Amino acid sequence: MKVRTDVLHVAGRQLKEYTLINANGMEVSCLNYGGVITKIMAPNSKGDFENVVLGYANYDEYIDNPHFFGALIGRVAGRIQDSSFKLNGKNYSLQSNNGAHHLHGGTTGFHKVIWQTETFEYEDAVGIILVHRSPDGDGGYPGNLAMKVTYTLTNDNAFTIVYEAIADQKTVLTTTNHSYFNLSGNLKTDILQHNVQMDASRFVELDHELIPTGRILPVDNTVFDFRQGHAIVDGVHSVDQQNLVALNGFDHYFIFDHNKKENLTITDSVSGRTLTVKTDQPGIVMYTSNALNDTVELREGKSSKYLGVCLETQSSPASLEHDGFPSILLEKDEPYKKTTSFVFKTI
Repeated sequence: MKVRTDVLHVAGRQLKEYTLINANGMEVSCLNYGGVITKIMAPNSKGDFENVVLGYANYDEYIDNPHFFGALIGRVAGRIQDSSFKLNGKNYSLQSNNGAHHLHGGTTGFHKVIWQTETFEYEDAVGIILVHRSPDGDGGYPGNLAMKVTYTLTNDNAFTIVYEAIADQKTVLTTTNHSYFNLSGNLKTDILQHNVQMDASRFVELDHELIPTGRILPVDNTVFDFRQGHAIVDGVHSVDQQNLVALNGFDHYFIFDHNKKENLTITDSVSGRTLTVKTDQPGIVMYTSNALNDTVELREGKSSKYLGVCLETQSSPASLEHDGFPSILLEKDEPYKKTTSFVFKTI
């Protein structure tokens, strides 16, 4: 178990890349810039270690990172309708960086921050602590926010992210990680044949701008029903209006039932890799990279549509507009703590 630190010169900045290495040889690499996960080396059923996340070939691309590859997202993950919200009778205006709407904290969000870092090495775990103080009014959000994120890799091949925060006034917060997973290894294929099983009987309806309509729909008798498991490609071929508005795929918030130990499991039968997600978050946005095109140079080659799947565990920004959605409100001096584990195994 160890942490390797490399100093990088990226677009005129000196950054650090940390690589967490467990006793099995699994590796997770991340930057202090944006907390970006640049690479995860996980074994297939034959014991071969290959990269299972999307990452830029040229690290300079992480500075803008329009696709949010591997990044920490905040203060609010997802879209805030019309880039504004009301809190305690006051209107707050945010940057419109997704049409008329605010997406993933805007262009000054957590993915653009150089985080303060501290590494740790224990007998059964290695990791890194990332700390950032976001001032009152940062990006338009109220409150001074103290943020801490901990990445931990164990010998069980579990990569865990713990998000902690506290604010000095009532505010809004829901954080996540925006890694694109591809279990084929070194991007051999797309993710369309990946099988997803998810403990969720409800999902959120979207309009043509991918903004929640306020309706929470049952998954019954739709391709959004992953309770028994099926391939991602089913949503691509679907004529369901909800798949069509998402550019023929999934970009939806699923609300977990929390009836099972695992919230979600993805399996690639060819490589034999499985990825299990366990979280205390109320739900997840599963995005199947429907808007990704072939203009991005990745470590293994050109990007393409359906090359990765994002598993964004979080609450719902729609709670600012509609009742019945998992809230993103954070009270003054209320501790915020959320945990998500990504466990890699083979079949």
